Amino acid sequence: MNELINLLRKNGNETPENIAKILNISLQDVKKQINDLEKKGIIRAYQAIINEEMLDESLVTTVIEVKVTPEHEGGFDKIAQRISKFSEVESLFLMSGTFDLLVFIKGKTMHEAAKFVSEKLATMAGVTSTATHFMMKTYKLNGIEMYSEEKDERLKISP
Repeated sequence: MNELINLLRKNGNETPENIAKILNISLQDVKKQINDLEKKGIIRAYQAIINEEMLDESLVTTVIEVKVTPEHEGGFDKIAQRISKFSEVESLFLMSGTFDLLVFIKGKTMHEAAKFVSEKLATMAGVTSTATHFMMKTYKLNGIEMYSEEKDERLKISP
């Protein structure tokens, strides 16, 4: 099962037929395993990894460290669930260290991100402080290099 999951991590668009050949198992077994993973909620979605910087209108990715006061009978989970409901939020993680939560948002401008932090996030009950960082360039995302230059290793020969 781990081999199947690793193949899907690398390419969620891989066909069950190819997976069956690679893993040397039947097509029926591959389809059943994938279906089981989806039903159990282990596979949550299939997504393309986009190099945003190559689009005409790339988005600004903002990373926000959030310090919170855990809630009685809910700890960090309840406040994290409230934050995750905002449409701007792409990813949200519970962290160890100085800050408790790490939030990733995307917007059209830095101003839009700043507005989200100042008007929605920082004003939430339980949020005690935030630190905002703007991502300048993405070199690698989810194991995929965004800028892989193919170098010609051959020696140049001049006539």
